[in-house]
Amino acid sequence: MKKERILIIRLKSIGDVLHTLPAVNAVRQNYPDAQISFLVCKSIAPLISGFSAVDEIISIDRNALKHPGKTLPTLFSLLNRIRPGRFSHVIDLQGYGETAWITWFTGAPQRWGSVYRSMRKLAYTRGLDRDISSMHVIDWYLSMLRQCGLQINEPDNTFHLPENYTEQAAGLFREHGLDPEKPTLMIQPFTSRASKNWPLLKYLSVARFFKAHGIQVFFCGSAEDEIDLEPVRARGHTVITGKSLLVTAGLIKSSSLVLGGDTGILHFGLALDTRILMLFNRKTSEKISTIPYRHLDWVIDPAGFDSFPKISVNRVVEECRKTFPHVPSPKAIKTEPGTQPDRPN
Repeated sequence: MKKERILIIRLKSIGDVLHTLPAVNAVRQNYPDAQISFLVCKSIAPLISGFSAVDEIISIDRNALKHPGKTLPTLFSLLNRIRPGRFSHVIDLQGYGETAWITWFTGAPQRWGSVYRSMRKLAYTRGLDRDISSMHVIDWYLSMLRQCGLQINEPDNTFHLPENYTEQAAGLFREHGLDPEKPTLMIQPFTSRASKNWPLLKYLSVARFFKAHGIQVFFCGSAEDEIDLEPVRARGHTVITGKSLLVTAGLIKSSSLVLGGDTGILHFGLALDTRILMLFNRKTSEKISTIPYRHLDWVIDPAGFDSFPKISVNRVVEECRKTFPHVPSPKAIKTEPGTQPDRPN
């Protein structure tokens, strides 16, 4: 029998790609001997190295496609790697127009797709209308595979972080005077949109409280966050920025709790078996798919409050104390004085 060759597509972004992990593992369970490839944007391709079920990573530089001198070479390289006849199955978990076209181009006998618009069904042998209004997107992917004939068992959401990234994270801990063996709170204060950010001064208040009670605290962010995190460094807190995606995953794995907003980085915690606490602005994050999978208890939203920024520091501290139960319950905590950094939407 000819070996199955399966292509799974999800181009972006960090959280959305992480949400495909149980589906990828389910495909492997159904096709234990298959060659499984994953098509993803180049910027987050390293993420797939933690998907143990994937044999080959195919990346596309979408920025190069916009560059006149790089468009054709980039496109021809991609088309060669997904050329007709190479794959027996293509599973499009994205459902964009471009991924529908890619799926059709492969000419695979079995082409399954999560479809936003009915016209795109023409690209698939089995196109299913995307339904995440009442279920998490992980459950939708598994439902889609089940409808396409696969047997679905208990979801496996395990991310296998390569050991060298855990070692690099431990080295960063030591470099910043932190002990990987001690209770640690990691704070990821910024997201992709200002409307999803809880006030930095309130994160600073949380950090001050736990640091005063012997918990190691550090703030994490991208290189672009460096300037906005200056008030954190000025108050004597550890700041680690600009690290690669998988080194950041190592920092998460080395932490006891990760606190932050609705951002893909926090979903690493769930896949790495690290407790997370997500501050969730329900008004701007309506999709249930952004909630940590099967962990509604790992979310704080503004229910009962006038607005998301008014979620109290005390409420957040009390939720964090579930990870650090030896820390005493706080009295009323005042928000750190200062000016909130002006971050554009």
